[in-house]
Amino acid sequence: MSSLEDYMLPCLNKKLFGIDCLGCGMQRSIALIIQGDFKAAFVMYPAIYTIILMLFVLALHLKFKFKNGHKYLLALFIINILIIITNYINKFI
Repeated sequence: MSSLEDYMLPCLNKKLFGIDCLGCGMQRSIALIIQGDFKAAFVMYPAIYTIILMLFVLALHLKFKFKNGHKYLLALFIINILIIITNYINKFI
């Protein structure tokens, strides 16, 4: 029986240069969420829940055309970028 990790794409940046990219850990984090290990998913990739929230808000905005939906999406995008960059810097400290 194969696991989800058998179907994950390798990180080209890590393969070529030997260092993680900004997205390293996202696939494994999603796999952990699917397996029900929510804490480990957050530890693996802290931005995973805000990314899921942003995608949910995006889907709702596309469906219902919220008046200020673009502002909420921009705020979530900025929060995600800050979390991702902070986590990336913490990997090297």
